[in-house]
Order: sequence, then structure tokens, then C-alpha cells
Amino acid sequence: MKKRIGILTSGGDCPGLNCVIRAAVSHATRTYDWQVVGIPYSTQGLLERKTVPLSVHGWDLRGIDPLLNMGGTILGTINKGDTLDHTDEILASYEAIALDALIAIGGDGSLNIIHQLAVLGHWNLVAIPKTIDHDVACTERSIGFDTALNTIVDAINRLIFTAASHDRVMIIEVMGRTAGHLALHSGIAGGADVILIPEIPYTIKGICEHLTELRDRWQKKFAIIVVAEGISACSENADDSSCTTAKCGQGQYIAEQIANCSHQLIDTRVSVLGYIQRGGIPSALDRLTATMFGKVAVDLIAQNKYDQMLAWQNGRVATFPIQDVIDKNPSLVDPNGDLVQTARSLGIYIGE
Repeated sequence: MKKRIGILTSGGDCPGLNCVIRAAVSHATRTYDWQVVGIPYSTQGLLERKTVPLSVHGWDLRGIDPLLNMGGTILGTINKGDTLDHTDEILASYEAIALDALIAIGGDGSLNIIHQLAVLGHWNLVAIPKTIDHDVACTERSIGFDTALNTIVDAINRLIFTAASHDRVMIIEVMGRTAGHLALHSGIAGGADVILIPEIPYTIKGICEHLTELRDRWQKKFAIIVVAEGISACSENADDSSCTTAKCGQGQYIAEQIANCSHQLIDTRVSVLGYIQRGGIPSALDRLTATMFGKVAVDLIAQNKYDQMLAWQNGRVATFPIQDVIDKNPSLVDPNGDLVQTARSLGIYIGE
């Protein structure tokens, strides 16, 4: 039976979202001859009963398909608001636009909200994980993470030459919220000397001792420190109540503390990459993952298999009940995991 399916993107934008849309629309229209509509600005679009017809033939520019290498999302997205306060109106709107199924592309927070709506409204929902934070459970890949990682490593590659030229300690603050995946992966790949993540406690004394060892034992006069935005900031002898986990300014905090604890003048510079990490052209890996997710999501709808989130496991696309994923979110760095042990084996200070 011919179906009418909807697609929406929710939460923060990231590279690869348009690749999912492209693959899902192409497969749904070419293989199944279904009608596909986009819902602009996620649940806000549902609330306002807005839809945008999607067709593979409407994107070509003299034979060039722009969605494959376009960052962000052509459907728009939101990551704030009081969605659940408008539950009844959104449920009524969903019925009004007459969808047979919905593909929702989002992170852990937005997928949780959309899943609550789907349960209440008995929607036929398929979820696809996207987040540069890499904190959605059950999946080895989330759309956007690889591109953000490459962006950070590229920034480190550029900053390291300035650090070496001026004998400076360069501090790079990266995103990730309460998860340290971006900092850990980029720090190892970029050759950092110190990596600070929320999952592992650290001390300013430990950082300073490590910098002193680099200078005195190894004659290294500069250093690269990668700081996750969600690390705690507290004095050495403070109790837990005085610590904060502010999502900005932690790089500057580390710079100030290093200056206070060192007996020698340390020339520090802080670079907060911010939203630069979320933009840009998607990497090849993100394009491939997004394309696979978009194709399989449509196949699940054809098989009437709903309430599932797609995941990448052991080199293939797998599915998990959405509630099972939500119950395990967020997926944090394992302090005893292989990547942490690898960082320590390389002489990187990564906390206790």
C-alpha cells in the first residue's frame, strides 16, 4: 500500500542530516513509490501543521545533488522550547497531516521527547541517532561525530605550530556536554599532552607536574591541552558543593589555574572552538553512515517495524527498541576503556 511518511530533524544541527534526508527520500520514492514530506523545525512544525513535499528531482542543480555535501539541515531544527506542554495540540496536528510513519533524526534529548509523543499518539516511529557528542547509547556511530572530530583535529594541527613557535601552552575547549568522547578522540588523534574529560577527575597539580616533566625531562617547551566543556571546575581542596560544570569557560579556568600553580611564567592561550565544530561539509564516514541509516529506516517502515532506533554495531546497521536506548542514555566515556588506557600509554595526562 502506498504510504505517506514524514521526516524531521530535531536537536542541534550537525553535518550529515541532509544525507539521511536524501537517502530516505530517494529510496522511498524510487523503490516504493511513496510520498515523503518534511516537517520543518521539528515539533514546532508539527504543532503548526506544516509540511514540505520532498522529491529527489527537486534538488538537482544541473545534475548536481547538493544534499550529499551540505551541512546543517534543509528542514531546520530546534533544541529548546516547551514541547511537552503542547502535547495535545501536537498529537492532533500529527493526525491532521495524515502520516503513516515518521522518521525522526535526533540526539538523546530530542529523541526522548519525540518518543514520548509517539507513545501517547500511537505513532509509527523510526529513530535515527545524530549528535557530535557521541552520547547516544547502543550505537558505535552517531551522525555528525566523525565530521566534528575531524574539524577539531584540523584545528589542533593548526594551533600546534603556533604553540611550538612561541613556547606556549595552547588550550582547546571542545563541545560534548557531559560526555568526553570528542575531547578524548580528538586529543589522541591530535597529539595532545593533556586531555580533560568529565568522566575522569583531575587536579591542577597533576596538570602542572606533567607540564613540568615535559619541559625538564623531555625539553618540550610547549603543550597542547584539550578540555571538554563539561569538566568540573573547583579548587584543589574544595568540597563537591563548590564545583561547577558550566558548559563554557572551562578552558579559561584551566589557563588561570595553571598560571596560579606554576613557579615559572607559563604563556597560555585559549581557543574555544564552539559552533565551528557543528558546521561544515560532512565527512565520507558520516555520509556513508547517514545514507545507510536513511535507507534502512525506509525498509523498516516497509516491514511495519516501528518504535526502533537504528544503530551501527559490528560493521552493520542494527535496531534497538527506542525505550531501551533512552534508558541507557547518555553513553559516557569508560574511564577504564581502551581509549583511556591508550592515552595514558602515550604519556598523556588524563586525570586520576
